[in-house]
Amino acid sequence: MAKKTVASLQKGEGRTFAKVIKMVKSPKTGAYTFQEEMVPNDKVNEFLAK
Repeated sequence: MAKKTVASLQKGEGRTFAKVIKMVKSPKTGAYTFQEEMVPNDKVNEFLAK
């Protein structure tokens, strides 16, 4: 399934997206987890500010 996602992002419309990886600390355990998401380039700063 990842191959289909990558293949669709190679087209002209997909280049306006970025894969953003954010490190989030769990309030219960204190361990860090990684949150990955595909976001439009103009919304990257909003995603990281959350």
